[in-house]
Amino acid sequence: MLLRIIRKKRMDIKLKEGFFKQNGGLLLQQMLNSYDGSVIDRCKLFSSKELDKATNHFNVNRILGQGGQGTVYKGMREDGRIIAVKKSKNAVKLLGCCLETEVPLLVYEFISNGTLYQHLHDRLQNQEFPLTWEMRLRIATEVAGALAYLHSAASSPIYHRDIKSTNILLDERYRAKVADFGTSKFIAMDQTHVTTKIQGTFGYLDPEYHQSSQLTDKSDVYSFGVVLVELLTGKKPIFSAGNTSQENVSLAAYFVHSMRKNRLYDILDDQVMKLGKKNQIMAFANLAERCLDLNGKKRPTMEEVSMELNGIRGSSRKKRAMFSKIIKRLS
Repeated sequence: MLLRIIRKKRMDIKLKEGFFKQNGGLLLQQMLNSYDGSVIDRCKLFSSKELDKATNHFNVNRILGQGGQGTVYKGMREDGRIIAVKKSKNAVKLLGCCLETEVPLLVYEFISNGTLYQHLHDRLQNQEFPLTWEMRLRIATEVAGALAYLHSAASSPIYHRDIKSTNILLDERYRAKVADFGTSKFIAMDQTHVTTKIQGTFGYLDPEYHQSSQLTDKSDVYSFGVVLVELLTGKKPIFSAGNTSQENVSLAAYFVHSMRKNRLYDILDDQVMKLGKKNQIMAFANLAERCLDLNGKKRPTMEEVSMELNGIRGSSRKKRAMFSKIIKRLS
């Protein structure tokens, strides 16, 4: 009996070691050891035992969400830190990972305020804490900055391939975080595009990429354009339009049509109408329309989008600063 237990433990250890090697653990460990302490603090290789304990044996009650790229579990580390653990077929490093299991486990920081999609489209959440125009503008600016970095500032450009409001998380201060790099693609510095199997979400998918299978940085720009329109209108990327005979309508096509007919203000979300400045709304909408151009070459880059959004947001901050100065002088 004792020998059987010892033999089983040895077999388990060998199996874990095999998965660790198979999943590239030795290479990752070598890379981590070559970096300084600050990098090692940010990235950790977890054991399967640690994550099993943190998630209460991957209990179904700990499931935060499920999708095409895997199941996400809520976990708690021994120091009390809340984490999100993702069982994924693509070992993408965030806080860390475990490579001792057949399917690699990814460890993410836990983002407490859910997704942008929930805040825009969940009626109860929208009523309890509606996103103001200023918050929407800030979220758009933060996401654009993150994508601009991935496209141009990172050592190897990365195309996300699945930008959508469910992949934009909001932390405790409602700061935006881009999530789920399960379908992302590393691009060589000298490449302008890559031919791939089509990946993405209906309603956000770049029509040009869908037709040609050629992924470019402008594919992310198109998807981000749809998110901008969601922020403006509060409508889902595919929605039912009550005044048409069609069951489902593409938000991107509906928005572009409304812009060309000068009917933007007929489709804006109530929060945007109440609190948004007309010049800011128009600049935001014009930028979204350019992102949704069917010709990818005519779309702006994410760096240009980021700069424009910062400019729109900056004009609002300058006005608030001037107003506060006037109030101080009068008081």
